[in-house]
Amino acid sequence: MTRPKLSVVIPAYNNAPYIEATVESVLGQDFGDFELIVADHSSTDGTADLLGKYAGDRRVTLLSTPAGGGAPRNWQRVTAEATGEYVKLVCGDDLLYPGALAAQVAALDAHPSAVAVASRRDILDARGTKMIGGRGLQGLSGLVPGEEAIRRTVRLGTNVFGEPMCVTMRRDALERAGGWDGRFPYLIDMASYTKVLFHGDLYALRQVVGGFRVSAGQWSVALVAEIGRAHV
Repeated sequence: MTRPKLSVVIPAYNNAPYIEATVESVLGQDFGDFELIVADHSSTDGTADLLGKYAGDRRVTLLSTPAGGGAPRNWQRVTAEATGEYVKLVCGDDLLYPGALAAQVAALDAHPSAVAVASRRDILDARGTKMIGGRGLQGLSGLVPGEEAIRRTVRLGTNVFGEPMCVTMRRDALERAGGWDGRFPYLIDMASYTKVLFHGDLYALRQVVGGFRVSAGQWSVALVAEIGRAHV
């Protein structure tokens, strides 16, 4: 079986209000050479039931992740099943805009030294209304040496690369870097990008590729709640 060019992976957790819109934003892309892998992390709100409607789509693989381990466990679980040359993680309440996959794949294809491509995003409220447009990259554009990109994010004290839906990586580079770095859960995305970028360049694509939803269901909010319960 020929492996797909791109693996899109969604680690879902209690995303029932949004998961269908997220999945549809992936399946509706005009780039066709991808697989979509979704792992539900023992959701209690019916997320898994909603995902069942996609079981017959040959592009989609549905997985379940046992409870425990927080966001890092599900991110690692769903990514471990990826077979594509490139991998993109999309949280279960975010949205990809039309053309996002094609643009980021084209950037990596055109720049063999790039181990990751990052793009800008809109910040959305829970209803999907845009609150802030075109955020990210903080002036980076085009091919940027990986260590220079790392220095930029350290000096500015912010994640210039954006949330996972903003970034597509070469899967072998992520694997060489040790996969998702879950030692510091609040920084799992930025810590992992940094390790990957020690292996090559970043391509900063100024295009706005999606919407990051600020909602009670997003993984960082769930992480806060989980930490709180652990200290009760």
